[in-house]
Amino acid sequence: MKSKSYDAIVIGSGFGGAATAYSLSKAGMKTLMLERGNWAKRDDLDWDQREVLIRNRYESHSPHLVKQYGEEHFKEVSPKEVVGGMSVFYGGASLRLRERDFETWPITYEDLEPYYTEAEQVLEVHGETGQDPFEPLRSSGYSFRGIALSPPAKRIHAAARALGLSPFQIPLALNFGNNDRTLCVKCITCDGFPCKIQAKNDVTLTFMARAQAFDFEVMPGVIVRRLVENGGRVESVECVESTSRRPFSLSAPVVILSAGAIGSPAILLRSGLGQLAGGKWIGKCLMRHCNAVVSALFPFRTNPDRVFHKQICLTDYYEDLRDKYRTSVGTIQDIYTPSSEVLRHFAPRGLKGIVTLSAKFLQNLLCIAEDDPQEKNKVTLSPEQDVYGMEVVKVEHRYSFADYERRDLLIDRAKEVLGKAGGLIKRFYEINTFSHAVGSVRFGVDTEQSALDPACRMRGVDNLYVVDGSFMPTSGGVNPSLTIAANALRVGQHIRNSSE
Repeated sequence: MKSKSYDAIVIGSGFGGAATAYSLSKAGMKTLMLERGNWAKRDDLDWDQREVLIRNRYESHSPHLVKQYGEEHFKEVSPKEVVGGMSVFYGGASLRLRERDFETWPITYEDLEPYYTEAEQVLEVHGETGQDPFEPLRSSGYSFRGIALSPPAKRIHAAARALGLSPFQIPLALNFGNNDRTLCVKCITCDGFPCKIQAKNDVTLTFMARAQAFDFEVMPGVIVRRLVENGGRVESVECVESTSRRPFSLSAPVVILSAGAIGSPAILLRSGLGQLAGGKWIGKCLMRHCNAVVSALFPFRTNPDRVFHKQICLTDYYEDLRDKYRTSVGTIQDIYTPSSEVLRHFAPRGLKGIVTLSAKFLQNLLCIAEDDPQEKNKVTLSPEQDVYGMEVVKVEHRYSFADYERRDLLIDRAKEVLGKAGGLIKRFYEINTFSHAVGSVRFGVDTEQSALDPACRMRGVDNLYVVDGSFMPTSGGVNPSLTIAANALRVGQHIRNSSE
């Protein structure tokens, strides 16, 4: 590969990597981004539920070994890989953590607030201020207003109000109002799908698109095998092309790791950095939220026009267990119902027929509960090798009693809302994915309790930063995406200041 000089190398293209790359490139730093996946295809199959949810269109060729819920054996799970990371598949929910969520962090909400504002502006978040009962203080409002509620969302909103709750519109990074780009058509293939018309404000269309105006380059289809450290600095990044398997190395004065809360600790462990100060925390304290979907069967079709309705959020219970556990409880929000074909595929054998018949009569609420940082929940390496000749990543995770208490509180409240809305039979389903994974390379002040310093710099490696969700010492009770982006902008500012 032809040698080229860079000021910074960013590994990973999700929220953290994209926001940092934007911050550095706009300041004049020549920035290279490496990404395992390739660009999303943006074609009709990206909105095909069978293709994306059942056939796993963007799955990795290098599956992880995962053991959860106290299972005895590891199972193969293939994560998604694409330029833009999980932002390509998320549903746009863009909420800030609350002030009290920062009580055990080395920074305060006030430290992060201006970067939250910048992240919301770049992501073009649509929302309304003053509705969320636990909304943190803000220096400015949203640049774009939310849209009118659809009939399914109105149903949930009215039921919540009737119960004395304070429902509000979810702040969404979806393009409802910027006429310079394709507008959202308010479909139901949003959560879990790439947007084929590019109306979801994922990082490829926001942070990365803005970075393209500067000296910024993306190199897709590149697997990072390890970081070569010498004398307290990363000297080079060892890579392999995903298709040809051809190895090569790159170097830059600054290296930013943002491969996700599973991918980043795996790279650090393969690089032998677990022996450094704070290295014992690499891979430990993995969190992902204790999530569940509560589903209710209604005596009528809940969404006959198949319209977008991920619009309502409830935070009324956010602080109910704070004094007991020093954590939030979490949030409840509207979420779509998959197609009958998808429900049938994932339903237990004896319920496939019932699920197929009832799909159009279901309405769901998503419960996002904060989970505890536990050392036993971890990312490690297996002696087995994957198709790229690297150690296979192992993930072990099990929820605590407190995690389930927080989740169950939200489940009970969600059932009440759905019942008030007219739902009859109500059930809940656990979510097994790691789409909200955080915490596995935590930052902090105490060198004995954290792998990163407050600037998210790796202890003992002066030019290495970790900016994905790994840095978070607690998970909070909202989607972590906006917080990851805001912190990455903060770290980018620190790197820029240090480079001057």
